[in-house]
Amino acid sequence: MPDAEAVAARPPDLLRPRGSNQVGMRQFNERVVLQALRVHTSLPKAELARLTGLSAQTIGLITARLEEDQLIVKQGRVRGRIGQPSVPLALNPDGAFAIGIKVGRRGAEWLLIDFAARVRERHAISYEFPDAEQLLPAIAQHIHRLRDGLGPLAVRTVGAGLAAPFQLGGWHRTLGLSKAQSDVWNQMDLPAEVRARTDVPVGYARDTVAACVAELVTGRGHDLKSFLYVFVDTFVGGGLVIDSHLHTGAHGNAGALASLPMQSAAGVGAPAQQLIAEASLWELEQRLRSEGLDATAAYDDRALQAPYAAATQAWLASASVALAYAIASGTAVLDLGDVVMDGSMSRSLLEALLEQTRAALGRCNWEGIWQPRLHGGRAGAQACALGGAMLPLHANFAPDHDVFLKAA
Repeated sequence: MPDAEAVAARPPDLLRPRGSNQVGMRQFNERVVLQALRVHTSLPKAELARLTGLSAQTIGLITARLEEDQLIVKQGRVRGRIGQPSVPLALNPDGAFAIGIKVGRRGAEWLLIDFAARVRERHAISYEFPDAEQLLPAIAQHIHRLRDGLGPLAVRTVGAGLAAPFQLGGWHRTLGLSKAQSDVWNQMDLPAEVRARTDVPVGYARDTVAACVAELVTGRGHDLKSFLYVFVDTFVGGGLVIDSHLHTGAHGNAGALASLPMQSAAGVGAPAQQLIAEASLWELEQRLRSEGLDATAAYDDRALQAPYAAATQAWLASASVALAYAIASGTAVLDLGDVVMDGSMSRSLLEALLEQTRAALGRCNWEGIWQPRLHGGRAGAQACALGGAMLPLHANFAPDHDVFLKAA
């Protein structure tokens, strides 16, 4: 135990180190308690003891330490039918902060989230394709701006999480890029470049994996134990959750749905199209451009309004069939009962895509397998940046080495 003088001398706004390099039952039990509060929002000590399997005495010691560190706060007394009123405990939103960064092919986004995973501040920029000489300094500048804007609480920033495609310059012919433009990003170690420009610890995850983390922690993951995750962005991608754990695969690329081959209509021997060519917002962009319309409408409410609606409806008809094919293929391999779909589009367009994909699923041949339930995601368009921000929170406060666990 630390001596009393050391505890008294520590400034009250500084966090004790709780990184994954710390090993010990006390640190693990602290993380278990914090995770129970994260999942259940607020709990009295007796319920914490029941859920975690820890003794009432141990819960008392842990919660006292966490309260001293300003990571949890007491809420108002709740009077039950029997016995003394209970005092629920909850995460202190000001207990810690993290920054999420999404670097995409059409834009970048920064989020500042608090310990309760609430978004405190957001900044976004758009572009046709990222210019490394401009974007890399901007990433660092926004990290520092968000952190320093917290004032005295800036010292409670535990890190940043970067969410980006594995190969930002991939499919350069599809995007109409030169090989030189593509090579700049494909030959770059993007996380290392960001780390070199800031003193804030930076973690990294593939963009759609980060989105899947956000859904697992703040969305459907509270209700669903296992699911295939589909995220429709400029390119389509996804993730895989099995028994409340993110499954990343041999190369960290599980759920890379963009590369899923579609049945070739050109006959035997012709190269099969990939899902990216049918179910990405890039494809909707091309349909809008061909009509002389603003392609950025693919990402906002204009997509279902005149004069964009006709091109969008044509895209919906094609994309929904391709997504149904992909879901059926995934179901045949994984035998999952649930699929969660989200995207960087407007909510109204997502709802239309879900409706038409459910209809397309109903027309599939399910002989020998079971049709899964299709759910809309709850994290929304900011899912990638939100999942990125959760990486440092996980590294410092979660009991599990893979991703946030649901409480048993």
